[in-house]
Amino acid sequence: MVPAELWFTERQNDNLTIGLRIRKILHSEQTEYQTLDVVETVQYGNLLVLDGCVMTTDKDEFVYHEMIAHVPMHTHPNPKKVLVVGGGDGGAIREVVKHPSVEKAVLAEIDERVIENAKRYFPQIAQGFSDPRVEIQVTDGIRHVQEHPGEYDVILVDSTDPVGPAAGLFARDFYQAVYNALKEDGLFVAQTESPFVNQDLVRGVFQDVKSVFPITELYLAYVPTYPTGMWSFTMGSKRYHPLRDRQPARTADTRYYTEAVHEAAFTLPRFVEELLKG
Repeated sequence: MVPAELWFTERQNDNLTIGLRIRKILHSEQTEYQTLDVVETVQYGNLLVLDGCVMTTDKDEFVYHEMIAHVPMHTHPNPKKVLVVGGGDGGAIREVVKHPSVEKAVLAEIDERVIENAKRYFPQIAQGFSDPRVEIQVTDGIRHVQEHPGEYDVILVDSTDPVGPAAGLFARDFYQAVYNALKEDGLFVAQTESPFVNQDLVRGVFQDVKSVFPITELYLAYVPTYPTGMWSFTMGSKRYHPLRDRQPARTADTRYYTEAVHEAAFTLPRFVEELLKG
């Protein structure tokens, strides 16, 4: 008898799925905010799933986490206080604290169970939590931003997809609150989904951020387990431009990010340029 195969399938939209063969289910629960599953896949190692959507895997997490963190961190000349909204797996925090200028890095994650399961099943991603400069706050990131005006040099919005508890992180009012929470020369970056699958969202976020920040740029990276692999990030900055003001690399401890990749990430395919014009 041929042994049964076990597969995880994410329905990325009404017409697109991704399937991964899995060895076993490691954990499954309903948290206060969402369903949370951890499975061991054959291709990508351990996989974190929230509400049925791929969040991160052992094998390709470094692309996303390095690019959401190091591009803004190397745009600001002296980032001392950094906020990560969401990011309960710890990957963005891990990359942030590789910068010696950082004095404090705050994680504002609404779901404590994401943090705890990351520590257990993704220790290489969550290792930054043990850095003494890191402060973990189990709280609503939107509220945290609203309650800390003028406090941060850099803010990273490492959110899940724009549904459920993360929906408010894709609104113009939130970007205005982020602007207010930044110091006079602060900047922020948010993950903004796939230019192939989420065109209206990419365009809408870019226009909303552009209406708030004097400098707004979009850049790309390639994450195999995210819809289509092409992923976008949108930066809003009060003063510093990610190309004109790019700082020399402060760490060699990266697998995807380099100075050349930083520059190239802002060279957009024509269809993405046209998408942003709306």
